[in-house]
Amino acid sequence: MAYILNFKDLNKNSLSEVGGKNASLGELINAGIRVPPGFAVTTDSYLSFITETGIKDEILRVVSELKTGDMESLNATSDKVQQLIINKELPAEIRTSIDDAYRELCTLCGVEALPVAVRSSATAEDLPTASFAGQQDTYLWIQGSNIVVDKVRRCWASLWTARAIDYRIKNDFPHEKVLISVGIQKMVNSKAAGVMFTLNPTNGDISKVVIEGSWGLGETVVSGSVNPDKFVVDKIVMETTDRTVSNKHIECIYDPEKGETVDADVDEEIQNVCCLEDKEVKGLVKMAKNIEEHYGCPMDIEWAIDKDLGFPDNLFIVQARPETVWSQREKKSILGKKSGYQLLMEQAMKRIKIPK
Repeated sequence: MAYILNFKDLNKNSLSEVGGKNASLGELINAGIRVPPGFAVTTDSYLSFITETGIKDEILRVVSELKTGDMESLNATSDKVQQLIINKELPAEIRTSIDDAYRELCTLCGVEALPVAVRSSATAEDLPTASFAGQQDTYLWIQGSNIVVDKVRRCWASLWTARAIDYRIKNDFPHEKVLISVGIQKMVNSKAAGVMFTLNPTNGDISKVVIEGSWGLGETVVSGSVNPDKFVVDKIVMETTDRTVSNKHIECIYDPEKGETVDADVDEEIQNVCCLEDKEVKGLVKMAKNIEEHYGCPMDIEWAIDKDLGFPDNLFIVQARPETVWSQREKKSILGKKSGYQLLMEQAMKRIKIPK
């Protein structure tokens, strides 16, 4: 039984052990994509925790008494189960495994109390038939072993939020079939961050990569709390065909005085400045194309640019998953009943000059 697994030892076949997010990170690393280092607290750790502490049967009993369709009962059930998890100490072997793995990650990165992201990674995430992703908790810029362990426990508890319980019930998904892992990953000290798609999400055009980004950590872009800069890039000629620079008035940053991430006002002089340099846009597009080629399908990708490093070592991918909106639609050509291949070739031929 493995309580901890390094990201580099994971791949797409590791989903049952480490959930969708962590399996994806391992797959990316082994495909040669630049990903911040880290490790996964496995689903075996979660199962051992609820079994050894004696709360597994109590959790299932509490949930079984839930009155379907009763919001007050749902919230009470969620609170009760989450408190059962948060208030229990971890078994010594699991606690030691997390402490040791975090210490090794600190040593690897040369930082005594390395800032990490602590992210939930459920086994039902990124399934083509369900939308479990995003239902569990994430904690950013966590430092110190004790706090890391506390956030791991809170990530486990987030498997039992009212939203998650209700979703499983409505989709007839057995509670005991969904397990949870937690990823512990080095934080990128982001100058800018955001998302990108290896097709145009507005019309499904597979000849484009679309990048959206803003200053600071990527949470403002993912949450929609800021209007991001947007770049539409042709995959073949690697030229930006459309660029929109927005007023980016807030950024998610780490506040050392509060010891947490906060949404802060962006300095006025850079609110309307493009958050990416041209070379960074091209670098991200190259990474996106490599990821799409590896997975063999359109991808939804989260990226970050580290302000402490020089180009291209500052470009990082922090998550990638198959795109689900256009990929699940009936396959129809976008323009003039032409195939995606024909569209790509037309774009390429436009750039070829035949001598007279």
